[in-house]
Amino acid sequence: MKTDIHPNYHELSVTCSCGNQFKTQSTMTKDAFSIEVCSNCHPFYTGKQKIVDTAGRVDKFNQKFGGFFKR
Repeated sequence: MKTDIHPNYHELSVTCSCGNQFKTQSTMTKDAFSIEVCSNCHPFYTGKQKIVDTAGRVDKFNQKFGGFFKR
């Protein structure tokens, strides 16, 4: 292998918006960064659905198309 061509692989700290913190390894130059969703708060892993309704868009959609999907 050639020397001095590989990036520096080091440990860094990751912080989620839910407050969960964990350490991982990466070639990023940062020592820490934040993410919006992790395995502690993602609906796929938790089994709980979390809807972030911005300006009533979910209600507007349900009013417009709510009866279309009912059986």
